[in-house]
Amino acid sequence: MTSVARAVRHRVDPAPFTALVALGDLVCIAAFVLLGVTVGHESIDPLARPGRVALTFLSFAVGWAVTSVAGGLYSVDARASPTAAVARTIPAWIGAALVAQGLRATPVFPGGAALTFFLVSVGVVLALLVPWRVAVAVLSDD
Repeated sequence: MTSVARAVRHRVDPAPFTALVALGDLVCIAAFVLLGVTVGHESIDPLARPGRVALTFLSFAVGWAVTSVAGGLYSVDARASPTAAVARTIPAWIGAALVAQGLRATPVFPGGAALTFFLVSVGVVLALLVPWRVAVAVLSDD
């Protein structure tokens, strides 16, 4: 087994509940993206420009995939208590938003990078992710 696989195994609990948690995380991120493109500064119809919406979502999802696994957010320890959930979620999302801004600074992803958008994405997504992750910690049987 490679060292990468070993490292991931310690950070991801291979249980069905973990998949549910990950799905909830992605729903929180998708809600932010959809809110942003429909009523935010862009005000576009997501059905008319699904590629733009998908790429915007993808930039944040990639960032979250990297930082959530690196931060052990899918481990049993991450849902051991509400305090643990909050303590891991906040820095992981800040890192994810930084990764997303880096991706958005490339010609591949739409929107460009901007400090104000970074701050908005951190605030809004944390307002969605933190309660979700606290609920996960409270409801977890681990």
